[in-house]
Amino acid sequence: MRRLALSFAAFTALAFNIGHARAQDITVGFVTSLSGPASSIGLNYEKGINTAYAYQSEVDGHKIKLIKLDDGSDPSAATQDANKLVEQNQVDLIIGTSSAVGTNAMLTVANERKVPFIGISPVSTPIPAGGHPWGIAMPQTPNLMVKVIADRMKREGIKNVGFIGFSDSWGDLVYNGAKAAETAGGPKVTSNERYARTDTSVTPQAIKVIATQPEALLDGGSATQAALPLLEMRKLGFKGNFYGTPALLNRDFVRIGGKAAEGVQVSAGPVIVTSQLPDSHFSKKIGTAFHEAFEKVNNSPADDGFSGYSFDGWLIFVNAAKVALKTAKPGTPEFHEALMQAIYANKDIAGVHAVYNFTPNSYYGVDDRSLVVVKLADGKWVYQP
Repeated sequence: MRRLALSFAAFTALAFNIGHARAQDITVGFVTSLSGPASSIGLNYEKGINTAYAYQSEVDGHKIKLIKLDDGSDPSAATQDANKLVEQNQVDLIIGTSSAVGTNAMLTVANERKVPFIGISPVSTPIPAGGHPWGIAMPQTPNLMVKVIADRMKREGIKNVGFIGFSDSWGDLVYNGAKAAETAGGPKVTSNERYARTDTSVTPQAIKVIATQPEALLDGGSATQAALPLLEMRKLGFKGNFYGTPALLNRDFVRIGGKAAEGVQVSAGPVIVTSQLPDSHFSKKIGTAFHEAFEKVNNSPADDGFSGYSFDGWLIFVNAAKVALKTAKPGTPEFHEALMQAIYANKDIAGVHAVYNFTPNSYYGVDDRSLVVVKLADGKWVYQP
């Protein structure tokens, strides 16, 4: 009987220790678009997070539990997913999603629920009054994305440029960036034509842009749908140059755009051309590690910029977790606060896209080092020093 009692006590202690160890896991929720119009980007984000998890799946002995959800390219679903991750899964951090609209929706939830959030698409939600924001955005700022490419246009003698972009917050961000560049002495923006992400034709918009007689076109779309303006403009006989942002950097855009997309120049995170960078570049070492891990996990090379945002977001998270674990336990409000404060406190974190420095005063933490210019030649992106 005594032996049985001891055995039961040992079993109880073991069960407690196992449960206690599991309670100390760090839980991360990841939302992307695996279906719907944003899926061509969303799938890249998922490949990036899978690479990141394979690269590092624990922090100082604490395992990371990764929960992945599909928002179907629907901002309302992104909101529901964020709430579900907080309420049901009790996550310590949320990462997402594939569209600026959905990311803004998730950020709103994070600010309300006081759970750290890492946006992998641009955000434009106002900074909350009082306290600090509960999120950051990994991409380069839209204004910076456009400024870099506007500088290239100016260097090449382009004095005016037409604009076609999405009829949503992403289109607004790119257009506003173009107007800011214009104010700073960049090319004059001759048009502001928009189309929905689900549209299959932009003929009316292209006709209106050509009527303004621009020397070039700035594409304010993203992924597969960003090919539509280029295809239509060439079909209508437009001979000018095409320019864009990192939102064009994916395989489906290149495939759908075909000959029409050849020669397009876009601002890009250096991860796109890691092998072409000098050894002294901040992104060379970590970028090389990323590419090696990506190919091992996904059985294909990384040829997009989106997967890099997921990977960099993970780097920011694990570096912050190392600090937060010194003062708080995962699964608690104290840990959430410590994690957010560590994200702000950690400086000069080198990723595949940028050297990151976040503060409570902005969702963004990058500078001019985060972008290069690349040109599409023979279906491949080529570094333009």
